Amino acid sequence: MSAAARTANPLARLATTVGNLVTAEPLTAVGGSVVEVAPSYCRVAGLSRLVKLGECVELRSEGKTQLAEVVRIDAAGVTIKPFDAVLQAGLGEHAWRRGYVMIEPDASWKGRTINALGHPIDGGGALSPGPRALSTEREPPPPLSRQRVKAPIKTGVKVIDMFTPICAGQRIGIFAGSGVGKSTLLAMLARSKGFDTAVIALVGERGREVREFMEDALGVEARRAVTVVATGDESPMMRRLAPRTALSIAEHFRDQGESVLLIVDSVTRYAHAARDVALAAGEPPVARGYTPSVFSDLPKLLERAGPGAEGTGMITGVFSVLVDGDDHNDPVADNIRGTLDGHIVLDRAIADAGRFPAVNVLGSISRLANMAWNKEQAQLISRLKAMIARFEETRDLRLMGGYRAGSDPALDRAIEIVPRLYEAMRQAPSDPQSQDVFQDIARALSPDPQRPQGR
Repeated sequence: MSAAARTANPLARLATTVGNLVTAEPLTAVGGSVVEVAPSYCRVAGLSRLVKLGECVELRSEGKTQLAEVVRIDAAGVTIKPFDAVLQAGLGEHAWRRGYVMIEPDASWKGRTINALGHPIDGGGALSPGPRALSTEREPPPPLSRQRVKAPIKTGVKVIDMFTPICAGQRIGIFAGSGVGKSTLLAMLARSKGFDTAVIALVGERGREVREFMEDALGVEARRAVTVVATGDESPMMRRLAPRTALSIAEHFRDQGESVLLIVDSVTRYAHAARDVALAAGEPPVARGYTPSVFSDLPKLLERAGPGAEGTGMITGVFSVLVDGDDHNDPVADNIRGTLDGHIVLDRAIADAGRFPAVNVLGSISRLANMAWNKEQAQLISRLKAMIARFEETRDLRLMGGYRAGSDPALDRAIEIVPRLYEAMRQAPSDPQSQDVFQDIARALSPDPQRPQGR
């Protein structure tokens, strides 16, 4: 029987409707009862042998329902944490098993804003379900089946394309303290023309900043982006789930053969949320309050980005890392830096000097830069970095008047070139994207008596 005939058959339509209802609301339910309530979690008896870690249960109280996740199982019961910010449960109330969180991404989701559970929050109506349901806990492709990362991508951000170039399928981190221009740089990267789709996870952001990011920072580029939002006032469960949901959406588009840009802002807040959940599950803190599972969850999350299997697309991951107290040796920052394929460091001193993006080119590195540079370009970057290092290490000496021009020809050359290079690297979000950064820099550094000197 053809698909059209089945659709036209009333009995077939009835069977399809019943099947959908059974999927949404099972005919049988397995449940337990609440035996302990704490401010951020509760204990449920009767489910220990029936659920697994990561599955969800549904709490029903006074006509309202709350979804919660199983975070600990023992013989006496299970510990669950709700996805809502406020736990509303009483002793003796029922909790029903609901399985794992699943989402159904679709191409029509581009331009939409959703929460961590995959529900629309932009007032644009219901989301169209995609062809298949995906778990938020997917495994990365097997290592030997993955494609090689080779093709460079022009982001249009001059300082990145010059000193820390990004390749399709690369995973790179942006490490910065608060207020150094991290979100602005991420928005500039999101406007890059080198990707088919952008998936953005805003984790722990201030509520007022979400609309500003969407309308001002992204602008028209928001039409090709799927944005997953879990603001700072939402529960740790939602903040922990948001990057996983974003990765599942990115994996869907990658499997369709698309080149996907994934932005997670920030992974640090994901780690904070994972810590809160692990502490509620009874894990001991081992490093600055972080539990052991945090340091195993981070690589599992980050490894899901990157190149797909042969015949699929790529996920280029840009992960912002909020460096607590500007300490780049923070355990979370150190763990992430060792997992990613490069890191871009934003320096507060550079931001205080009014030079944006505030990238410290000496502290930043792209482990795949040689895929983007030819031999001549690599040599040029090496010479420029040497000049910058010489310029910066003698800054105090020159400010005190302890250096006389002509004493060191290499330093004289650095004093002439580096300020002009810094000026050329300046770029505001409203500035046009760079099409060929090496030509732009060559023009900026070419001898021209009419050219204003940089500061």
